[in-house]
Amino acid sequence: MRINCSNRTSLKGRSMKAAILIQRWYRRYVAHLEMRRRYTWNIFQSIEYAGEQDHHDSSHVLFPPDLISHLLDSVVDPLTEEVRQLKYEQIVVSESYSGPRLSFPLSVTDTNALLSAFKEEQTLHGKYVLQLLYETKKFLKQMPNVIYLSTSYAKEITICGDLHGSLDDLLLIFYKNGLPSAENPYIFNGDFVDRGKKSTEIIIILFAFLLLYPDHMHLNRGNHEDHIMNLRYGFTKEVMQKYKTHGREILQLLQDVFSLLPLATVIDNKVLIVHGGISDKTDLDFLSTVERHKVKSALRLPKRTMIYKYKKMLVNYELFHIVIICLIQVVDILWSDPKNQNGCSLNSFRGGGCYFGPDVTQALLQKHDLCLLIRSHECKQEGYELCHNGQVITIFSASNYYEEGSNRGAYIKLGPELVPRFFQYQVSRSTRKLTLHQRVRVAEGSALRALKEKLYAQRSELMAAFQQYDIDNTGRISTSEWAQVVESVLRLDLPWRTLRPRLARLSADGNVEYGSCFEDISPGEPIPPVTPNLAETLYRYRTDLEIIFNIIDKDHSGQISIEEFRQTWKLFTSHLGVAVNDQTIDDMARSIDFNKDGSIDFNEFLEAFRVVHKLDVKEQQQG
Repeated sequence: MRINCSNRTSLKGRSMKAAILIQRWYRRYVAHLEMRRRYTWNIFQSIEYAGEQDHHDSSHVLFPPDLISHLLDSVVDPLTEEVRQLKYEQIVVSESYSGPRLSFPLSVTDTNALLSAFKEEQTLHGKYVLQLLYETKKFLKQMPNVIYLSTSYAKEITICGDLHGSLDDLLLIFYKNGLPSAENPYIFNGDFVDRGKKSTEIIIILFAFLLLYPDHMHLNRGNHEDHIMNLRYGFTKEVMQKYKTHGREILQLLQDVFSLLPLATVIDNKVLIVHGGISDKTDLDFLSTVERHKVKSALRLPKRTMIYKYKKMLVNYELFHIVIICLIQVVDILWSDPKNQNGCSLNSFRGGGCYFGPDVTQALLQKHDLCLLIRSHECKQEGYELCHNGQVITIFSASNYYEEGSNRGAYIKLGPELVPRFFQYQVSRSTRKLTLHQRVRVAEGSALRALKEKLYAQRSELMAAFQQYDIDNTGRISTSEWAQVVESVLRLDLPWRTLRPRLARLSADGNVEYGSCFEDISPGEPIPPVTPNLAETLYRYRTDLEIIFNIIDKDHSGQISIEEFRQTWKLFTSHLGVAVNDQTIDDMARSIDFNKDGSIDFNEFLEAFRVVHKLDVKEQQQG
């Protein structure tokens, strides 16, 4: 059969049109996928930073020093260093214990034993944890605030960012890049703990290698090496669960160790490495003189003993000024983030540190004859990011930080030429076989669930604001009014118009049915007898209440007495300004003392104030 030329031309034309249509469709599909990926990322980041800001705002009132001391003050009488060391050595280790048995000074055999044990989900005995922390504290006392290194002693130095309790990421880095050694030096740039479930294992490994290779293993302090942060973000609870006998003493010793971690590292007098960033007030020379061990928490003023050093030479207001400057220097180093615009402003989104612009970076680098600033502190989708004309690098080493598949981890290798080389990776299990579309959908679903929980926790405030626009009580307002209300209450700086279809439905007239925001969420368990306003307060501050409970529950049994329950509530309600009378508290206590033995399963009580998503329940029932 013959095809004439005109048919061939027509066929070719149709093929070209089809190809162009497919190309256009694919571009739109990819653009739409990228838009979903970006707003998913914005949701995760905004909720994370809002949580940090809330923690800054509430840390002084919800966790006053007397409450913190309830958990973290020394549980033994003051001892000399020699007596304390002997005390740890005399702790008996049961013959049934099958984990590593460390001997000091540590050897390569010890670090290999730790790595093997943690891969097998074993826990290091409390005796060895205390000994390790004691030796680490002794070593760190000798270290300056700013460490100066040279690449002339090694081919390359590896720099890692936040790990946040992700042991799999640390093990993957060691697998790909080799273990720390004299020939393979490392810098870990803070935030070893919190959020992840293996923070204890990570600090044990890092501190062990620090003691084994003190000239080739270096640790900077991060904003999460802070006992107040640890209360909210999980590390304190993790330690108490894993070490019921020695947990309080481990935490108290860790408080000292964290405060002794160096604040910055400089390579070849050219590359500055800090956890968070800088401000227009950052001065490396002044930073070198700060008594860092007295800044136990960047969220609190140092103890008065820090002031006494200057008492003879300064009047009172000058003393206070010096203390504040010291604290600000440390906070800026640990908490600050870069921004694209010039200038330096308060980091109101996180609640601590500064936003610093390219001009601030340039000024600091010129002042100290540096060429590059490497920092961490922010999760990046590719594991790293360059800004400020390449003068600032952010490195983040915890992959899947927000959700499986949400981001890669990365580390940097820096040689004598000081040209950074980036290495990316992703610890992947369930996401390995998923397509890009499926990975975006999983992450997006998780982000939207978290956002709906934020909406539900502030339902009364949102409804009151919605109803101010809904004069006729129709249950509907315009999209712009809805977006304005949600932003004014939640203050998350999100693209609410774009997100509206995933959060609330439209009526036939094109307005938003604002009550539909809360339809997908419901309480997880039958609620104890409390007023609706108090129930909502509990949903919103559930984490804070749980922290207070864990502090009061010294033996971490999950049980507290009715009297302790009353104390918890009085502390909680007085600092939040919530009006709850004693009778209401007693009624709640009696209603959840199920077996009438005078003790309360507080975790069971809190479970009533954990929200569930109706879609998740429906899927479980179908499954």
